[in-house]
Amino acid sequence: MLKKAYIVLLITGFIVVNSGCNNYSKILKGPDNTLKYQTGIDLYNSGHFKKALQFFDLLRTFYQGTKKGEKLTYYTANCYFQMKEYQLASYYFHQYQQMYPKGKHAEESAYLQAYCTYLTSPRPELDQTNTYKALQELQSFINRYPDSPKVPRATQLMDNLHRKLEIKDFKIAYLYYRMESYEAAITSFKNLLNDYPNSKSKELYLYYIAKSYYLYAANSIPQKQKQRFEKMVEAYNNLLYLYPKSKYLPELKPLAEKAKEFLK
Repeated sequence: MLKKAYIVLLITGFIVVNSGCNNYSKILKGPDNTLKYQTGIDLYNSGHFKKALQFFDLLRTFYQGTKKGEKLTYYTANCYFQMKEYQLASYYFHQYQQMYPKGKHAEESAYLQAYCTYLTSPRPELDQTNTYKALQELQSFINRYPDSPKVPRATQLMDNLHRKLEIKDFKIAYLYYRMESYEAAITSFKNLLNDYPNSKSKELYLYYIAKSYYLYAANSIPQKQKQRFEKMVEAYNNLLYLYPKSKYLPELKPLAEKAKEFLK
């Protein structure tokens, strides 16, 4: 009996769903744009974003430049955002700003465009084109809406992206170090200090500069060693001055002493 009731429910549900789909199809193909508009809005409000897009795609051009057109463009962008299709969402949030620069959702669309691009930023090992694009869009949002309550969040997102770029650059510098390409490693770690002056990893970069100079000097021809050992001692003293309690000093101190012995 229960099994029979379950089958009846399944059949009923199937009929209801198919009936709904058939109705939507008829409305889509019909001539009544007002009905299409209301159906699309109802689908959007009930969370059926993919179905709602079918109606919005048909109507955006028809209602372009009107209040309904503004709503349809914003809702289209948000449908893609809710569906986690961030590149398309970013495109339509951008389109909203171009078409309705003084619209109700202009500020929010500027932020969400940048946020969607932020969400497409890949892990540090991969190409960072979208990371740079997200940084530009976030900065543009901050410049356009400096008093927006979203500015602190946008600033935090930018910090996250800068940190990702820093990690990528560090991995390159460290790879040079592991490959014993000490001159390239030194240059790369120095660039990290210049490009990220407020980095929390500054102590680590100073350590690798000093260590790389020592190994670079130790493996150099005699004519080049003096200058490179001098650089090592200078790098060690920089670390000592800035981080007198650095955990790296016990390792580097005997190396600095050997460098000073050579320079006597």
